[in-house]
Amino acid sequence: MAAVDLKTPQGIQFLEDYLRAKSYIVGYEPSKADVETFSSIQASQAKTPNVLRWYNHIKSYSDNERAQFPNKKASFDIASGSTAQPADDDDDVDLFGSDDEEDEEAERIRQERLKAYSEKKATKKTVIAKSSIVLDVKPWDDETDMKQLETQVRTIIMDGLVWGASKLVEIAFGIKKLQIMCIVEDDKVSVDALVETIQEFEDFVQSVDIAAFNKI
Repeated sequence: MAAVDLKTPQGIQFLEDYLRAKSYIVGYEPSKADVETFSSIQASQAKTPNVLRWYNHIKSYSDNERAQFPNKKASFDIASGSTAQPADDDDDVDLFGSDDEEDEEAERIRQERLKAYSEKKATKKTVIAKSSIVLDVKPWDDETDMKQLETQVRTIIMDGLVWGASKLVEIAFGIKKLQIMCIVEDDKVSVDALVETIQEFEDFVQSVDIAAFNKI
């Protein structure tokens, strides 16, 4: 088990690494785990690419929407909780400890572990250019089956494409658009080709726009 103090630079770096290939703290939809993690950091701390992308996305939800997120637990402990750490020997490091209670020896050991953890992670990193994209998929009218529309979109499989979370956003007159997030490897996925593939679902899709595009 690992506990993470998100108010420290080490904690933010842990979250940055954790979100490198994840849309959310748990699974493929926002949950209480995202709310708890979001509440544990300040906006000024969300400076690294993956943390900033995730932070702004959770921030885009209203308090009422966040209150309706499913109750899921994070795979790491924020300050005082206790959850299971993912099965990865490299992550089996305690990144949090109470500075008030640690003596000098315990602090020295913790710093050594943090250094070893950072060095081991650094040696394993392979730089792969990725982008985080939010797509606005607009239907023909208010009679379009939006669940079926999303199902069709998610059937698109490309090497280097990972679908993330989605939500329906009202446009006008009862018509809603599908806002869906994805992460693509720049060298493998053409965004133009992805948009054109979605637009081929002519029975459901009127148009596709890029709402947000961020390099990771």
